[in-house]
Amino acid sequence: MNISKIDGEMLKRMIIAGANNLEKKKQIVDELNVFPVPDGDTGTNMYLTVLAAAREVEKAQSNDIFEISKAAASGSLRGARGNSGVILSQLFRGFSKGLQGHSDADTKILANAFESGVKTAYKAVMKPKEGTILTVARGIADEALSIAEEIEDIESFLQDVFAHGHAVLKKTPDMLPVLKQAGVVDAGGRGLLEIFEGAISALYTTGDVSLVEGTSASTAAAPYSALASVSHEEITFGYCTEFIINCSDNNEASAEELRQYLNTLGDSIVVVEDDEVIKIHVHTNHPGKALEKALSYGPLTNIKIDNMREQHTSHINFKKSEDKIEVTASEKKEIGFIAVSTGDGIKEIFKGLGVDYVLQGGQTMNPSTEDILNAVEKVNADTIIVLPNNKNIILAAEQAQKLSKEKKIEVIPSKTIPQGIAAMIGYEPNRTIEDTLESMNESMSYVKTGQITFAVRDTVIGDREIKEGNVLGIIEGDIAVVSDDLDKATLELIDKIVDDESEIVSIYYGEDIEESQTLKIRKYIEEVYPDCEVEIHYGGQPLYYYIFSVE
Repeated sequence: MNISKIDGEMLKRMIIAGANNLEKKKQIVDELNVFPVPDGDTGTNMYLTVLAAAREVEKAQSNDIFEISKAAASGSLRGARGNSGVILSQLFRGFSKGLQGHSDADTKILANAFESGVKTAYKAVMKPKEGTILTVARGIADEALSIAEEIEDIESFLQDVFAHGHAVLKKTPDMLPVLKQAGVVDAGGRGLLEIFEGAISALYTTGDVSLVEGTSASTAAAPYSALASVSHEEITFGYCTEFIINCSDNNEASAEELRQYLNTLGDSIVVVEDDEVIKIHVHTNHPGKALEKALSYGPLTNIKIDNMREQHTSHINFKKSEDKIEVTASEKKEIGFIAVSTGDGIKEIFKGLGVDYVLQGGQTMNPSTEDILNAVEKVNADTIIVLPNNKNIILAAEQAQKLSKEKKIEVIPSKTIPQGIAAMIGYEPNRTIEDTLESMNESMSYVKTGQITFAVRDTVIGDREIKEGNVLGIIEGDIAVVSDDLDKATLELIDKIVDDESEIVSIYYGEDIEESQTLKIRKYIEEVYPDCEVEIHYGGQPLYYYIFSVE
């Protein structure tokens, strides 16, 4: 069957089929991560991002291709997780821009939309690297532009583009030496092609294409898990109210007016704008008034109202370790702080240093852009400093920074837990925000980070042959130690990261480590490096036996 154009309904089917295909292949993509560490989760992050896009298009009623693409862009923007997910969301966003003004699309329009997606994604990355998902996306766009005039059949066109994308993916190890050393292609590029392959399948699949959500989707927090820390009587505003306003003449002034009105009805207000849509979240005792006011701006969709007092009763038994957001007291502050972390002990350390909210991070649990925005709205301060504490979360935090309208967000680009802790120690109150950021960044620069974890697969990195189950010692993101023995690997890492100029070593031991084991490590450091002060802290982090901070 020859298909010369696709409409909004077909694009919806294609996006849902793309999400379904990546759901089946996400573990394969996860295993392509260059580092064989247990928290490599590119495939999962991309799946959760495209899942958010698919959920939005599944609810959309339009048959207009631009409207469907806008829904996908909006969903992926807020659901983006990890660097790969943020880049994927930008591809969706640019693709949607390229479809503006069209109700359906032929091969030439699709090719221009692919090119628009690539341009938008490249702009979103400060220092784009070749050999990544960006390279594969650009290869797809270039091939699409080169053949669009010759091929009118959509399926033939996309199959050719897909084949070229695979050819580009195979070349990624030649562009990034680290990929060649590990013997893998780029994980993000592979994830993009899995989505693409699923999308093509929708062209010749008969019947409905329904979204099939995998178990990874359950990594998001239970809706009211944070309520377990408060009593029934402390819930001032009883109804969690969410909805989307479709506004043809949306502007910042109307959104600001709506924010002010909602402030008179309740708290926990989130107002997120995206072109012609305003997404609302508010806790209130009068959901009807919120909906009535919102109707003056445009028609409503995705209305959801939950009685939090009832939810509190039914969800009070959630384990604290499953909480997505850790709730603390909410006094008005000039500057508030959000930190991403994992492990009960490390969360308590951040809270003790003045962090207002701790977002749970860890394997397959990188907080999305929307998770960060929701946390920002719950911190009672006009300026919020976000500490990602993971290089794979920085882009999502920066995307939240761009989307936040009511509050100012600043991102300290901390890549590790020790960097985030050092940044908080460097915070001095009663200074300008510029001086505060400078001081926190400077404090972070004095810290070296070491980590002890384990390999989840066989690989070769540089001249190191790594076997599944090996203990790995990582210094500043590079594998420095490979061993069959945890104790030996730990001492070897210490000798590589600690020297005679080191003054303080902080050891954060994980959930699988006993304090007695850590005391032996402290004794070794004190004997070999007598001028170095050693501190021990229970971190409780999963997957990483030890995290070392050296100053």
